[in-house]
Amino acid sequence: MMELQLIRTYFPDGTNGRLVYRNNQVCETIELPWRNNKRQVSCIPEGRYRLVRKMHYKNGEQLAVQNVPGREAILLHPGNIAFRDLQGCIAPVTKCTAPGKGSYSRIALDRLKELVYPVLAGGEEVYLIIRS
Repeated sequence: MMELQLIRTYFPDGTNGRLVYRNNQVCETIELPWRNNKRQVSCIPEGRYRLVRKMHYKNGEQLAVQNVPGREAILLHPGNIAFRDLQGCIAPVTKCTAPGKGSYSRIALDRLKELVYPVLAGGEEVYLIIRS
């Protein structure tokens, strides 16, 4: 079993995070601000979620976050500006540049997939633990 830690910092204009595996930073993340878990305008609640591979019509094969209370179709997918590119999902970025903004998202997502996909292909479970 693999556990990734997403350590968040909340701002009025967006949520930034550090995605860590075994005390090593994999990438940073951007999300929408916390707005009481409202669909399409809020980041998801802190907690422990299973990650699975899922084919998405727009973004191709992605990592999906399962069993988010009151939410569905939460993905880890590319995006550099939360308010423009996200509707509640998480975007890996190489570097956060401002609240809810980052750079080189596709590079960060590829790095994350290189880490996680072999574990999933081996039949192991992968979990994302979100905290502040």
